[in-house]
Amino acid sequence: MTGRINNKVALITGAGSGIGKSCSVLFAKHGAKLSLADVKNDSMIELSKKINSEGGESFISNADVTSNDECKSLVEKTYEKYGRLDILINSAGVTPRYAPKDWDFEKKWDWVIDVNLKGSMMMSYHAIKKMKLNNGGSIINLASIIGLVGYAQGLSDGFNPYPHSKGGIVQMTRDMAVAFGKSGIRVNSLCPGFTYTPLTKTLTDDSDEHQRLISLHPMGRLGEVEEIAKAALFLASDDASFITGINMPVDGGYTAQ
Repeated sequence: MTGRINNKVALITGAGSGIGKSCSVLFAKHGAKLSLADVKNDSMIELSKKINSEGGESFISNADVTSNDECKSLVEKTYEKYGRLDILINSAGVTPRYAPKDWDFEKKWDWVIDVNLKGSMMMSYHAIKKMKLNNGGSIINLASIIGLVGYAQGLSDGFNPYPHSKGGIVQMTRDMAVAFGKSGIRVNSLCPGFTYTPLTKTLTDDSDEHQRLISLHPMGRLGEVEEIAKAALFLASDDASFITGINMPVDGGYTAQ
């Protein structure tokens, strides 16, 4: 395969569904060698088989990004397999809507912060050590428009950990970009608008809520995972060689309002 990231090694968390899965498919088409990770292997087995059967190269790992040991092991396995690490996509993420119903708000808050913010930090911590060995790399964090602005009225009670976690990713992205720029490591984030993924399914399954979300986007629609993946590909590629520290909205105009 040949493409914009030919022979680069990309580690993608949350690869089993949504934006992570779409990034995996697109990056494979553009020549990347892939290390695919998620909390369950089941969701990645067919994905990896498909990529490999079409001439790509990938392997899968079961990994919980809330565990420092598992983050370290995942990076080490990727480096041992391919001998380098060029790209990290921190796509693993959760929303309190999918937390167990018997959890109180504090337990939900801790869980979302641990997965979304702490997980991205720890994956980056270990990946950067390997990227320094090959004099550079690209880290792409999945933030959100809700890391840049508050939820529209009625969508949050003010204690929702999702915007708190994504706002943390926005600032973490800036700080890491400044710290590691001279090492040739670029750190950027994507801030998608509401996009059709498993995380938004409970919202889009409600026809009234679905229409309300559509109305919040000036382009009059929600995003598709492939559109977010294409933005990730740009930031991962040499086309973005002088871009670091940005939090790029891919949001149909949502944050322009």
